[in-house]
Amino acid sequence: MRWLIAASLLLTACGTLRLVENGGPAPITVVAPAGEDAVKAVIQQANEAQAKAFASGDDSAMRATATPEYFAELAQTNRDLARSGVRTFELVRIDWIALSVDGTSAHATTDETWRTTFVDGSTDERTDRNEYALVWSDGAWKIESDIHPDARRVEPAPATIPGAAPAQIASTSSNWSGYIATGGTYTSVTGTWTVPSVTATASGADATWVGIGGVGATDLIQAGTQATVGGGQVDYQAWTEILPQTSRRVPLNVRAGDSVSVTITEQSEAQWAIVIVNNTTRETYKTSVAYRSSRSSAEWIEEAPSAGRGIVPLDEFGAIRFSASSAVREGTTQTLAALGARSVAMINGARQTIASPSALDGSGSAFTVTRTSAPATAGGSRSYRRRG
Repeated sequence: MRWLIAASLLLTACGTLRLVENGGPAPITVVAPAGEDAVKAVIQQANEAQAKAFASGDDSAMRATATPEYFAELAQTNRDLARSGVRTFELVRIDWIALSVDGTSAHATTDETWRTTFVDGSTDERTDRNEYALVWSDGAWKIESDIHPDARRVEPAPATIPGAAPAQIASTSSNWSGYIATGGTYTSVTGTWTVPSVTATASGADATWVGIGGVGATDLIQAGTQATVGGGQVDYQAWTEILPQTSRRVPLNVRAGDSVSVTITEQSEAQWAIVIVNNTTRETYKTSVAYRSSRSSAEWIEEAPSAGRGIVPLDEFGAIRFSASSAVREGTTQTLAALGARSVAMINGARQTIASPSALDGSGSAFTVTRTSAPATAGGSRSYRRRG
């Protein structure tokens, strides 16, 4: 005959699972994820590993603390930072805000202060919030994402903004300039611009895009073009990004002077189509992605792109004009003016305007963002997110 054994799993104080048979302990022990101290140690190790990998050029140091997908993002982050004029970066301080462990997943929120040194010898230091997600994999905690919510913070404009007309600017940001629309549900956004010719004399970057979500929310689906300056050369690219993943370069060639149109549309529940068209070359990139969006806002933005660990100056892009800009809100296509979209000026740490949008034109769907003469990092307070 067979013995019928009543079994249950009990979580012990030391973070292991014991199999209990008929009320008594069994000799079988199943190891479960360690507690909060282990999660903290992995995040600390990951931060040190990324700085070490950047300094040495050897990405392998980051592999032990990251999932394969996140490891690939970190490697791309380091390449972007190096190409954009960062020489070194180091963690100065980490403050633990929140931490929770739930079975084989964990989440942590930190305030981290990083010091960045650029190739010209200048340095910048700032504190950013980090929101980590971790999973228990192969007997260890692995980081699968790290979101920087402050990189998308938009605040009401002060009474006076050096370099911008107060009556024109409704909001300010450390790395966005353009227009944002909130209130209601957004299921499509579109815009057209001419890729600016960027001055290659100083390292930096700029990104031009349209998106859904991201204003007061952690989600954001976006697509556009970017210029990255390094070594006296400018690299132009088209890209897509779906938070918390990093941006992805797409196989569509773009150059300074090309007219580009981008449209992002929810085709069905949580299924989005992204279309980038180079109107000059008549080439098109299309993709469909699964993404659950808050659909809470729409954006038309010129950005100082960010990548987790360093601060990269906004490049000298001159001016860029957005046209044919609209969004679908509550099922109706509307211009920025009809949406009540508000303007956003990009400011540096000294609260000087470094990129300023014009008022909307008579069509209600076009405007220009202009790079001012103010230094990008005066008093430095920005993050470079494209990735990490």
